[in-house]
Amino acid sequence: MARYRGPRAKKERAFGEPIFGGLRASDRKKYAPGMHGNKRRRRQKSDYALQLMEKQKAKYTYGVLERQFRNLFEKASRRGGVTGEVLLQFLEARLDNVVYRMGIAPTRRGARQLVSHRHILLNGVINNVPSTQVKPGDVVSVRPKSQGMEVIRDSVASNSSNVRKFPWLEFNQDQMTGKFLTYPQREEIPEKINEQLIVELYSK
Repeated sequence: MARYRGPRAKKERAFGEPIFGGLRASDRKKYAPGMHGNKRRRRQKSDYALQLMEKQKAKYTYGVLERQFRNLFEKASRRGGVTGEVLLQFLEARLDNVVYRMGIAPTRRGARQLVSHRHILLNGVINNVPSTQVKPGDVVSVRPKSQGMEVIRDSVASNSSNVRKFPWLEFNQDQMTGKFLTYPQREEIPEKINEQLIVELYSK
């Protein structure tokens, strides 16, 4: 299954943010990667460079490759509403991201693996496609056979109050079952992404 397999710490330091979740390499080394990263004088980035960087940040944050991202953008642009906000809503509605937001997995990469390995049910049916778009009213749960897995139980226990931060979701920790209530509003999505720059990039 296609996914980014390159160096994650280097990417985090390039963006200056922990875009992959738990690494936080940007906290340990607050400068760009490379032998001159700590000494190089920063040039002012062009508008195109800023737009491209924002798109790359969104791609790496949600674990989406270029073609998938472009297709999502085109789908968002055909739908009514603010294109950038709709794009982020579609990214948040990916099955792997919903599993991550519910606290079933500690990172999006971990959530993607749980989905791919058939540990997750969508409306009571096994779904092993991480990019599946979850719709309002859909029920996401852990497969009964998989609920005893240590990685899942540890993640759910440590994130027991985390799902409350996301009002578009509900999750029952005891039953390991949650519901996607509605698409989130932009102010509810915590990711530091300037979606308008992405819209400007694709509008050229």
